[in-house]
Amino acid sequence: MPLHYPFSAVVGADEPDGPFGEMALALLLTTISPEVGGVLVRGEKGTAKSTIVRALADVLPPIDVVAGDRFSSDPRDDTHLSPDGPFAADVEVETRPVRLVELPVGASEDRVLGSLHLERALSEGRTEYEPGLLARAHRGLLYVDEVNLLHDHLVDLLLDAAAMGRATVERDGVSVSHAARFVLVGTMNPEEGELRPQLLDRFGLTVEVAAPREPALRAEVVRRRMAFDTDPGAFSASYAAAQRALTDRIQAAQALVGRVELGEGALMKIAEVCAAFDVDGLRADIVTARTAVAHAAWHGRDRVRLDDIRAAARLALPHRRRRNPFDAPGMDEDLLDQVLGDDLPEPPDPPEPPEPDPDGPSEPGDPDGTSSAEDEGTSRPHDVPGDPEPDPEPEPGPSAPAPSAPTSTPVGAGQPYRTRLLTASGTGAGESGRRSRAITERGRRVGASSTGRGPVHLLETVRAAAPHQAARGRSGGRLLLRSPDLRYATREGKESNLVLFCVDASGSMAARRRMEQVKTAILSLLLDAYRRRDKVGLVTFRAGSAELALPPTHSVDIAATRLEELPAGGRTPLAEGLLEAARVLAVERLRDPRRRPLLVVVTDGRATHGRDAVDRSRLAADLLVAQGVASVVVDCESGAMRLGLAGVLATRLGAEHLPVGEVSAEALADVVRAA
Repeated sequence: MPLHYPFSAVVGADEPDGPFGEMALALLLTTISPEVGGVLVRGEKGTAKSTIVRALADVLPPIDVVAGDRFSSDPRDDTHLSPDGPFAADVEVETRPVRLVELPVGASEDRVLGSLHLERALSEGRTEYEPGLLARAHRGLLYVDEVNLLHDHLVDLLLDAAAMGRATVERDGVSVSHAARFVLVGTMNPEEGELRPQLLDRFGLTVEVAAPREPALRAEVVRRRMAFDTDPGAFSASYAAAQRALTDRIQAAQALVGRVELGEGALMKIAEVCAAFDVDGLRADIVTARTAVAHAAWHGRDRVRLDDIRAAARLALPHRRRRNPFDAPGMDEDLLDQVLGDDLPEPPDPPEPPEPDPDGPSEPGDPDGTSSAEDEGTSRPHDVPGDPEPDPEPEPGPSAPAPSAPTSTPVGAGQPYRTRLLTASGTGAGESGRRSRAITERGRRVGASSTGRGPVHLLETVRAAAPHQAARGRSGGRLLLRSPDLRYATREGKESNLVLFCVDASGSMAARRRMEQVKTAILSLLLDAYRRRDKVGLVTFRAGSAELALPPTHSVDIAATRLEELPAGGRTPLAEGLLEAARVLAVERLRDPRRRPLLVVVTDGRATHGRDAVDRSRLAADLLVAQGVASVVVDCESGAMRLGLAGVLATRLGAEHLPVGEVSAEALADVVRAA
């Protein structure tokens, strides 16, 4: 069994401000209290995300399980939600380490949930459930590397199982429910795409990891890693005592967490923090409370303090402030300190009943019945006590400073809108998504095939086996099946595409109003690509050359940033832009042959750079047609005098011609109503 890098060798494991401290702390807290809901680790490549997660299992206390049970049932649990049960009172018990189960990005739903045991069904004719990865991960760790690349329905499935503590399978004649309580840990590189905000919210805690910038700290990390690679056994042995101490501390915290008191003052402070950060729903409050309790137990305390709430809020709230795909998760530390204050509020004493006044009720105001002018006229309900009066604005005059001239800023995009659906023609066979028609693993059933993967088409399997029953010697009883009889369901659904934007940034597009309209349209299409789980890329052309501004990626955030910084000006090298797009698509076809491209050319159609600019543009368009690239030309030409060159380009490409003003779904609806 290979040795893992020791968890206790992680720099700053008990220091949240260290480069890996927050990640280590989040992992420890969610193992102390699995009800927290798991951890999502976001970070750039090469930041030891996977190394730390794999090392975590080695420091977790071992668990007792029912011997021979495939579902790791706890012998002290009377419910025994295990298909292998029920178990006798004196069942044999074994102690084993906590499992770390890794879920590959390409895993199928059958592999995750489990399914019909085909070998038993074919050879013995009986229905038996074959457990999946969720059963193996029960009472352990389930690790998903690159969780942002996992299909959305699988992420939903994992998070639902983690929230309910059980998995239910109803398919292929199998009806099974089993316990599935595990710590879900996902890692991701934001450059490769984001999770939807709805899925982000389902992770209990999120941490951002970046490589340290201090040379001494970086050198220490490299020194330890090289020592481990040279002699893993000796390196791990040098941390054996620290590993045992860490295991004992986790075990003590797990025993203590149920006795930690969350006082009324602490609960009110958590509610104030969540309200101040304007998070949606109440999941943030619950997760923050559970994390604060776990943090107190980790430090050996039996009561939640302000430090516990601060640590919990830093882990539970940043990703819940993200409202749309282009919002960066983050935490306003100053606001957090301001809301938390210096101490927890004491619970208010119950009000004393008023004593009867023999002289009758007094008027509002002073206790003696009189009211002051200050009480009546000078108080303002929205003033904060102690706040100074705002300074009056200075009157304009010779002594007043002249207002500074506005600085020139690049043209930004306006508010994105819902766009019309742009699709690749025909039927593809790419990854499941929400854009173009395709044969996928999910969707409506349209037939059956003898090859493929996924759920078995039972009716077609029986039909394939029926003609061979006499030759196989069947005279009655069960159907005799063989492997060649199996038929798999063919389903038609939607696929994701590679949406490559080829954007004209030349001088003819540089007018402020036009560039703002163009950027808004592209930003809206980027948002649509995010929702449909597409890859996106960005090619720009201006001033005599074309540039791949963003290689194809799942991260629309980076694409939006590159779009915002897009310069404009110079002549229009249309041919160079189309040729660069053709080159990028040819390379991507080798890297990801199943994903069909959709080229979106954003231009007014002018070609003004170099000799024979128009002829070269036609040849570049013909090359794209020869590659079979589906295209859309977004026509940005405006004004009374229009040349219609973008329409000519669209005809040459065999592409849909779409005026920029008709990119929005509302504009399309207006056109349909007018027709």
